[in-house]
Amino acid sequence: MNDILLTVSGNIDPEIRGKIERGERPLADYIAMTDSFQADLIDYNSAAQQANWFGKLLGRIGGRNLLLAWVCYQLRHRYRIIFTDGEQIGIPLALLLKFFTFGDRPQHQMIVHILSVGKKMLFFDKLGIQSHIDIFFVYATWQKKFIEERWNVPSNRVVFTPFMVDSHFFAPNQAGGSGNLLGLKDEKRPILCAVGLEFRDYPTLIEAVRGLGVVVVIAAASPWSKRSDSTEGQDIPDNVIIHRFTQFELRDLYALSNFLVMPLYNVNFQAGVTALLEAMAMEKAVVCSRTPGQTDVVVEGETGLYATPEDPADLRRAIVYLLENSDEAERMGKNGRRRIDNYMSLDQYVLRLNEYVQPQGALSLAAD
Repeated sequence: MNDILLTVSGNIDPEIRGKIERGERPLADYIAMTDSFQADLIDYNSAAQQANWFGKLLGRIGGRNLLLAWVCYQLRHRYRIIFTDGEQIGIPLALLLKFFTFGDRPQHQMIVHILSVGKKMLFFDKLGIQSHIDIFFVYATWQKKFIEERWNVPSNRVVFTPFMVDSHFFAPNQAGGSGNLLGLKDEKRPILCAVGLEFRDYPTLIEAVRGLGVVVVIAAASPWSKRSDSTEGQDIPDNVIIHRFTQFELRDLYALSNFLVMPLYNVNFQAGVTALLEAMAMEKAVVCSRTPGQTDVVVEGETGLYATPEDPADLRRAIVYLLENSDEAERMGKNGRRRIDNYMSLDQYVLRLNEYVQPQGALSLAAD
């Protein structure tokens, strides 16, 4: 048995390693982390199999995240570190560790997506569970500052780490396996793509490109977001296509596109980060809404352009600039790929986190 337990808030596809090896999908972050950390994995299915009667009761009352947190709590004596993949597991586990653990406990390291929302803040404001989260890994510097200032958490316990992409799967030389995707290879007009669901402001994008001589492909889907599709009920112009793609097909969509557009509502976490990094890995420039939470990926004028959130005219300005300056768009795309290789690849991500899960990293944190 390993001494690190890594949670996956989902059900792991039993065929995932084969699909990765066959090039059908990117390397999952939790697979890369498991191999690097030499960790044990626990997902919803394995938690349900290991849960006692009380855990199963909790699962019926509070759902699968609570059940998974309970099983992690049950297994706490077997592990040096429990690494939770998000606050949906990390918050209930911190509650259990704080109020029901006596004596030694494992170190708890948690990935943070967003804590600056009312329901989540209550657990920290009223119950002080930040004492039982030893490291917060955050993807947005805004979230890092928020956690440190609101709950007086020492900066060495709030670690900013850029998000990541499998730069081996999302690479220009890997594209081309999907055939003539939606007939786009025959398209004479420039092609723009927009990808994902989480806080996507597609109404603003649709207005920004209305009447523009481009084809805009909106891939309004996400494997994890519960958000509704903001294209629903919109007056869709003839130059906008809405379609769902597999990750294999999505890679070809990026390759066929001139650049990516990421229209976001004004949020304070890194909505859109996955698609931004995928496009950059494919050597594409990006246009992104400048939100408080999405300021750590795009370098203005170097890897892409920012636009004012929920402003169709300003978004159109940025789009037209890249259309009229294709050399600039190409330069930004190459810079984006270089930034991925140096800073935001899955390989780099795992190496950074590995520094905190190895015994010397954990001992250093405890000493601080």
